[in-house]
Order: sequence, then C-alpha cells, then structure tokens
Amino acid sequence: MMKPVCFLLLLAFAPLAAQVGVIRNADRIDVTIEGKPFTAFYTGAGAPKPYLHPLRAASGKIVTRRYPMETFPGEANDHPHHRGLWFTHGDVNGYDFWANEPSQKGVGKGRGKVALRKLGKLSGGGKSGSIQAVFEWQYPDGKPMLTETRRMVFYSDPVLRTIDLDIALKAIEKVRFGDTKEGTFAIRLASELEEPSPRSKPEPARTGRMVSSEGRQGEKEIWGSRAAWVDYSGVIEGERLGVAIFDHPSNPKHPTYWHARGYGLFAANIFGEHDFLRKPADGSITLEPGQALRFRYRVVIHPGDAQSAGLAELFRKYAAK
Repeated sequence: MMKPVCFLLLLAFAPLAAQVGVIRNADRIDVTIEGKPFTAFYTGAGAPKPYLHPLRAASGKIVTRRYPMETFPGEANDHPHHRGLWFTHGDVNGYDFWANEPSQKGVGKGRGKVALRKLGKLSGGGKSGSIQAVFEWQYPDGKPMLTETRRMVFYSDPVLRTIDLDIALKAIEKVRFGDTKEGTFAIRLASELEEPSPRSKPEPARTGRMVSSEGRQGEKEIWGSRAAWVDYSGVIEGERLGVAIFDHPSNPKHPTYWHARGYGLFAANIFGEHDFLRKPADGSITLEPGQALRFRYRVVIHPGDAQSAGLAELFRKYAAK
C-alpha cells in the first residue's frame, strides 16, 4: 500500500529538467533555455567559420541580423561574412579569415577557413550548459597554421541571456596576426539596433544607441577607441533591449580597441592599431610554433539600456572571475 506514496515522493523530490539544453544535430548544436530556443552553433561544411545564429533575448526576440543565413524584410544585405556571432581575423599570415565567404574575392593571399577538428564535451544543466570544440585555422589548401580550442558557456536567467567564451589560439607554425581593422570577436546586430542614419531603410525603424564603459557614445566616439565593454541598445518589436560585449581584463592589450559601426557591426579587435589610431602603428602579434593567445569574452543580452541593466556592476563581477 505504501508503493504509490513512495513513488509520488520520488517524483516530488526528483531533479527538475535541465534549464539549459545542448542538443547535437546533423549540421548544428542547438542551445535551449527553459525549453525555448536561444541559439545554434554552426560548424558544418557550409560554414567557412563557426558561428552562433541567431541570438535571442529572454523574451524570445531575435537581436542579431538574419542575413546571410536567411532573408528578412528591412535588413541590409551587405557584408555576407557577418554571420551572427563569430571569431576570426582578416590577416593571418596574409590570409583572410574574416571576409572568407566562398562568394567573396578575398584579400591578400586569399581566403582561409576555420574547420572543425574535434567536437568535445556537450553538457546541459539547471543553471548552465556548455560546448567545447577544437578547430583548425587552415590555408586554402587545407594545411593548418594554428589550432583554436574553444569553450562556450550559456547561462539560464529569468531576465538576462549570457554567454561566456574562452578561446585559445595555438600556433602550429610561425603565425602573424596582421594589423587590420577587419576583426576579430564580432556580432552583427538586428536592424532595429542599428544607429539611425539617412541611408537606413525606412522599416523597421533604426533605434540603436551605442555606449562604452568610458562614457563615449555613438560610432564617431567609440570606433577605434579602447574600452572594457561596449553596449548597443534599442527597441525591437516594442521592447527595449541591449547587447553588450565584455573584454576580460586578462585578455591581451586589455582594454581592447573597438571596431563598432553604426550599421550594426560590433567587434572587439586588438590588432588594428594603424587603422584605429589613424597614425603609424603596428598592432600585429606574432606567435612562434607552440605559443598561444587566450581570449575571454562575455556577451550579455539584457532588457533596457546599459544603465538600467547595471552593466558596470555586471562587468565588475565578470572581471573578478
């Protein structure tokens, strides 16, 4: 007679289903939060570089541009290499890993490719889930010049959507990251988050406002400047939302330079000093075989703007990790 009661008690105290799900599919890895889609990680043959697409706020609204993966009314169909969230650079040993779509001509010696070598542990959980993977940055003929080891952690929260990225680049041979503004850790944002411009399409309304940790505002003040974080906020389908990128204090050359444009490109780039400073400089970094660079970033998708979201305090907590 006690068995039904015991069974009910076991159900009552059983662990809740994981709030962050990480599900492997044929061409991507889906990430869900509280059973709802958050993003997907694309690493397959159709991706010249790994990328996350799309990114969503806690409300479910998409905060990244759909193109070139999809077509969507009102979007600017420029820069086909701006795929969701990605990490590459425009000059590595003279090869372009940034604008490396098959449809693009490429600059310098040609287009490089970031290819998946090994998919590591995928895990979900009540508060977070993670993806681990190893990639090769390859010459056009497929020969690897460096390996990238990446770990991404996705967090569950009622209000925020947060991603931590930990990326290590290790040289197989001598590798030079050249001085160019075309890089490096980047997001292409939804049309509504672009800064208003006479050149913008009329719909949807462009409502974006860019601010930095140093108090600068807009592309004119932020592009090429250094800051610990930058935030882009605006109104998407009636909801004020923002996307922030945090540059961890342990990163090379912290605080990073920003290749942040009013049309929605949002990138941290430590290499482009000649372009950013508008004077003779050399921001390149050379790695000898076996040497490595490590980059840590946090992306925070939040309601409101930088001030109402308390980004300064959120960064302080992240910097202490």
